[in-house]
Amino acid sequence: MMRPSITVTSVTIMTPRPRQLAAFYAALLSGEVTVSEPARPGEPEDAGWAQVRAEPLTINLEWERHWRPPHWPAESGEQTSTQHLDLRVDDLEAATDWAMSCGAVRAEHQPQETVVVMRDPSGHPFCLYV
Repeated sequence: MMRPSITVTSVTIMTPRPRQLAAFYAALLSGEVTVSEPARPGEPEDAGWAQVRAEPLTINLEWERHWRPPHWPAESGEQTSTQHLDLRVDDLEAATDWAMSCGAVRAEHQPQETVVVMRDPSGHPFCLYV
């Protein structure tokens, strides 16, 4: 069987505040919020859907009604992170400071010297690495 063309184009991140998280990622990655949709009737004001284009990736932010921030590192019986973004940087200290100025928080647990684990405003972990 011949493999069909399959291309990764985006990642979708669940959050209780998609438009606010889109603004965070657009600032962090020097990207652009390309779509920002309001909540549907009957949903909370913070609901909605948004999209950020940060070459070469598109990040979709989708509202999650039953959001619970993931625990990282994983803890038995707690919500775990099933994926995270790895962001390559040229200056780890400057990138960490930049992420914090955009609204990220440095994670308490730091497993490596060349990686800094951060949390976005919804609590998703992401890694800055050199």
